[in-house]
Amino acid sequence: MKLIIQIPCFNEAESLPFTLSELPKQIAGIDTIETLVIDDGSSDQTMAVARQHGVHHIVQLTKNQGLAKAFMVGLDACLRLEADIIVNTDADNQYNAGFIEKLVEPILKKEADVVIGDRNTAGIEHFSWSKKRLQGLGSWVVRQISGTAVTDATSGFRAFSRDAALQMNVLSKFTYTLETIIQAGKKNLAIVDIPVQTNEKLRESRLFSSNWRYIKQSMATMTRIYTLYEPLKAFSYIGGFLFFCGVLVGLRFLYFFITEGGGGHIQSLILTAILLMLGFQIFVMGLIADIIGFNRQLVENILYRVRKMELDKS
Repeated sequence: MKLIIQIPCFNEAESLPFTLSELPKQIAGIDTIETLVIDDGSSDQTMAVARQHGVHHIVQLTKNQGLAKAFMVGLDACLRLEADIIVNTDADNQYNAGFIEKLVEPILKKEADVVIGDRNTAGIEHFSWSKKRLQGLGSWVVRQISGTAVTDATSGFRAFSRDAALQMNVLSKFTYTLETIIQAGKKNLAIVDIPVQTNEKLRESRLFSSNWRYIKQSMATMTRIYTLYEPLKAFSYIGGFLFFCGVLVGLRFLYFFITEGGGGHIQSLILTAILLMLGFQIFVMGLIADIIGFNRQLVENILYRVRKMELDKS
């Protein structure tokens, strides 16, 4: 059983040594533990530091492409290196590496395909009041969309079985955390979370410059992924709302038509027609998107089989 711990890095020369020094050297049930650093176009000495500290594998991106891209590049590299389990952690030493053993345990026992480390964000001292509330709200929204029970959706401390990693296809350029949970839920993968501890903060987060930008990016990601996997529901909600508004405006017109002869209320009739047509058209768009969604599922299944055959062959 082979475990690879992947660490996406962007200018992490100062914090990377702390992260690497705490990684476990052996875990019960694991025969081999290796480390993989993804250098996301760093301009400092990240690669040199990684080599000095005995990292087994390094993947270098010539230009900074963002956390989501670095995560997927690492996942692909781990699969090609024949990893049975992949653990992702941050280079800023945010997560306590002593919990990696607990993180992989449900996968070793065949109880889960994906395991998320729950940081208990409400109890993290250096998180502001607003950040704690936003983290909680975001995790609640992800639970509703994905149909999972994950309590810390933005945690990057997570483990994937080989089969689960083969099925991940991150489209976002912002972050992989929300999208992979939603995908796992929609693909009916077994996903659990376990409580973990965090270390003292070494630096400020670089993922987003403000809470407002984080909210915008996260909402855009969740909306896009939900629409991708549940197009009929998404378009039905929008179309149904507009159709319902059209019915209400139409009933208003009928009321005045019966009581007052309809004089002066022709605008209501026009608005009714517009809303009913828009609602119906959006619902039809949802049907078309749902049909396209079936084709997407077939393409994903084909991609999964092709990747599996390619890796097994190599």
